[in-house]
Amino acid sequence: MSTQQNNEIAFHPGQTVGIDLGTTFSSVAQLNSSGVSIPVKNHDGQVITPSIVLLGPNGHIQVGPPADVVAQADPRTVIQSIKREMGSQQFSVVYQGRQLTPEFISALILKKLKMDAEKQLGPVANAVITVPYYFNDLCRRATQNAGQIAGLNVVDIINEPTAATLAYAWAKGELGKAENPESEKTIMVYDLGGGTFDVTVVKYTSTEFRVVATDGDMRLGGLDWTNRIVQKVADQFAQKDRYDPRQDPHHKLLFEQRCERAKRALSSAPQAVVDLPLPGGRLLSAVITRAEFETITSDLIQRTRDTTELVLEQAGIDPRKLDEILLVGGSTHMPIVPWMLRSISGRVPSRDLNPELAVAQGAAIHAAILEARSTGQNTSMSHPVIKRLRGIRATDVNSHSLGVVITDPSDQNHRMNHIMIPRNTTIPHRITQRFVTTLSNPGSISLKLVEGESEEVEACTTIGEFRIIGLPANLPAGSPVELTYSYDSRGRIHARAKELVGNNIGTLELIHATGLSDAGLAAFERLAEGYTVE
Repeated sequence: MSTQQNNEIAFHPGQTVGIDLGTTFSSVAQLNSSGVSIPVKNHDGQVITPSIVLLGPNGHIQVGPPADVVAQADPRTVIQSIKREMGSQQFSVVYQGRQLTPEFISALILKKLKMDAEKQLGPVANAVITVPYYFNDLCRRATQNAGQIAGLNVVDIINEPTAATLAYAWAKGELGKAENPESEKTIMVYDLGGGTFDVTVVKYTSTEFRVVATDGDMRLGGLDWTNRIVQKVADQFAQKDRYDPRQDPHHKLLFEQRCERAKRALSSAPQAVVDLPLPGGRLLSAVITRAEFETITSDLIQRTRDTTELVLEQAGIDPRKLDEILLVGGSTHMPIVPWMLRSISGRVPSRDLNPELAVAQGAAIHAAILEARSTGQNTSMSHPVIKRLRGIRATDVNSHSLGVVITDPSDQNHRMNHIMIPRNTTIPHRITQRFVTTLSNPGSISLKLVEGESEEVEACTTIGEFRIIGLPANLPAGSPVELTYSYDSRGRIHARAKELVGNNIGTLELIHATGLSDAGLAAFERLAEGYTVE
C-alpha cells in the first residue's frame, strides 16, 4: 500500500525479462527481436528450475539442486514450497543465527534465476514477476521485496492467468494486429500449478485485455495430489512392512520424491510403482493405479470444479460459449483435469502452450509492452514488434475485496469489515465514503484496512492501519471522516483519510501490518550478497 500514486515505470540499463516464480518450479523468458517469447535456460541447460533452496555450510546455498542431492540432505536444511508462505509473519527459517523470511528465501531463488539468465543475456536489470491472481496485497508486497533483495528492478507484478493469456494470444498472432480490432474472444484460464490454483475468465481483442472474473486457492496444487499418494502408500508400508517413512527424516524426502514421480507417471500410464530402498538392501514397494489415485483425490478436483463454476457464474458466461479453455501449470497434465473441464464446457481444453512455460513467456511479453511504452529505447526488439506492443492495453480486476473495520451499527461492542471495493471490480478504481467517529475529543483516529469477503474481521487480512493526528480540540462524537480507497492500473493499493470538521486535514501516517522497511530491505540485500548462491 502506498499513499503516493505514481504510475511511471523507470527501466534500468540492462536486459528485461519475465519471471514465473513458482511453488515447485520457476522459469525465465525474454521477448526476442522477432517478437518470440523465448524461455531462458539455466546453468544445467534446462528451462525450468526447481524452487528448492538447500542451505549449506559457510553461507553456501544451492537453488534447484538435483533430486538425489535433496534426498540425501538433512531435511532441516531443505526449503520447499516457500511460495505458500509469502506474506506470512509466522514463518521463518534460522540459518547461521539469522531468521530468514519467505521473501528472503524467494530472493535467493530469484538471484539464482538472474545469475543463470545473465550467462546468456548479459546483465539483467529489469523484471516482471508473476503471482497467483489470488495473492493478497501482503503476498504481492513480499514478492516485490524478494525481487529487490535479489538485485532486480521489479517493473511490475502480473497475475499468472493474465500472463498466460498474453502468451496464448501473442503466440496466435492475435495481439497488436490492425485487422478486426473489435473482434472479441472469451477464454478461461485454468491454472493448476504445484502449490496454487487460479481460474480466470478473460475477454480480449487485438488491442485490449479485460479480466472479467477470477477466484482461486493459494494452498491448492499438485503438492496436495502428491501428498495423497504419500498418505496412502505410507499407510500400506506401515501396515504391511511395519515401517512408516513419514516418521523417518532420513527417508521422508526420498519417499516424497518417489511419490511425486509416481504421480507424474500416472498421467500417461494406468498404474505406477512407488519403491523405497532401505539400508541393508531392503526394498519397500507398492503399486497404485490411476483409478485409485483419482478416487483418493476426488475431493481436490471437485474443489477446482466448484471454483471454476463459480467464476463462470460470476462472469455471466455460458461455459459452452467459451472460445477456448487454456491449461496452465504442470498439474494440468493429470488426465482428470481436461476430462473435468470437458464435462463442464463440452470442449477439449487447449494444450497449445507449454503449461510449465506459458506464465514466464507471458510475463516477458508484458515486460516488453511496458518497456515499449516507457521509451521504446534500450531494447533489442525490432520496430514493428515495438509498434505492436505499444497498442496493447490490459484491464484487470481485484481478486480480494477491500474494506475498513468499523463499529457494527447494531452492536457497539462488535467490529466488522465494511467492504468498499468488492472483488472482481475492474481496476483502476477509486471510491470515497464517509464515516463518523464514535468517541468525543479523540487524540487520534485510527482506521484499519483489510482484505477479505467476510464481515468478521478475524477472517480477513489486515493490510495496514492509518492514523489521523493533529485533530481539532473538542472534536465531538459523530464527526465525519472521509476515506478514499483506490487501485491503480498496476493493481497497487492506495488509501487516504481525513476528518472534515472545519475542513481540517489531519496527518496521514501509514503503519505497515507486515513487510520490510527500506532499512530492512537494504539489510537483506547486503545479506544476500554475502551468500554464495549456485
